[in-house]
Amino acid sequence: MTRTWPSKLATDEGALAWEFLDFLRKTAVLKVEGLTRDQAVAAPIATSEKLTALGVLKHLVAVERYWLCIAGAGLDLPSLWEGTPDPSWDLTDDDTPESLIQAYQEEWANAEALKQRRPDGNAADGERTVRWILAHVAQETARHVGHLDLLRELADGQTGE
Repeated sequence: MTRTWPSKLATDEGALAWEFLDFLRKTAVLKVEGLTRDQAVAAPIATSEKLTALGVLKHLVAVERYWLCIAGAGLDLPSLWEGTPDPSWDLTDDDTPESLIQAYQEEWANAEALKQRRPDGNAADGERTVRWILAHVAQETARHVGHLDLLRELADGQTGE
């Protein structure tokens, strides 16, 4: 997978926000890609038993689904984090790096509806603008990419930008 930095001379705020989110999404995938399932389900931080590479990626699938697809685009899709505590971190035996990368990329495709339905970046769900939703998803994705940086280094020593 190839990541491309957004243009340093960007003039379209909306396009730039989507480009940064795309960069972060691809970075998350690159942090999980190539891990074995055992490496990806390892929880190396004693105080955070659900903080695994696969758990982070599964959570990011739920984040995209809710914020971009349901709240933003108004798609009639089931939320993936209904319940307390948040079940989006819970893994099943069927969750693998490959299956969750595919699920994450499917949510990117679903999120295209937001671009089509709200191209001006204005009101989305009556409470927030698309700009707010996009900024929220980007900051949450960036925070979790930081977790993935650490988890990948602990799993196999691989580091990167």
